[in-house]
Amino acid sequence: MGFVVSKAVGGAVVRNTVTRRLRALVHDRLGQLPEGGSIVVRALPPAADASFSELGADLDACLARLVPGLKAQQ
Repeated sequence: MGFVVSKAVGGAVVRNTVTRRLRALVHDRLGQLPEGGSIVVRALPPAADASFSELGADLDACLARLVPGLKAQQ
């Protein structure tokens, strides 16, 4: 799993916060993802203002499109 969080998202503190949130969200979902795959998550500028649950819902929606049958986290 890789993360791309550009300067368009915000300053260093904001980018690091977004990256940490995404890393925690992905960690909870790793068991559901197929082994041997590579996924890159690109954070867009609205991620700076998104809550943890909003980021989780967006991540679940994206992963559901990539992995058929993947269930959203609660």
